[in-house]
Amino acid sequence: MAIGGCVVLVIAFFLSIFLPVIPISEKYSMSVDPIIVKDDMGTETHVAIRNTGTNTLTNIIVQYGGATKPDVIPILNPGEKISLSPPDGSALDQVQVTSDQGINITKEYRTPASISFVGNSGYGG
Repeated sequence: MAIGGCVVLVIAFFLSIFLPVIPISEKYSMSVDPIIVKDDMGTETHVAIRNTGTNTLTNIIVQYGGATKPDVIPILNPGEKISLSPPDGSALDQVQVTSDQGINITKEYRTPASISFVGNSGYGG
């Protein structure tokens, strides 16, 4: 009986230490990573969108600015990632992404420190 009590105490101790470290995912969340690279060859842009939540996102609208038409992603499942290329005429200063679930993210384009594009295949992300 004493051994069983000690085992329960040890388990409770470890749970109390490690449980707060385990991240709890939100039902609806996404990451948006707009990238721009300007070099002698021209300008390359990509916008990576990943569903980081536990539930499916619907009707994701990606607005690039300028007079361009937004992209619409009907469904993005948890963990799924999509890479888009902004159309010609986009403002290329920031991207606004919204979804039916109330997500509204606006991010400026970033230039990666040392990652170069490989043709149209993307940036390896």
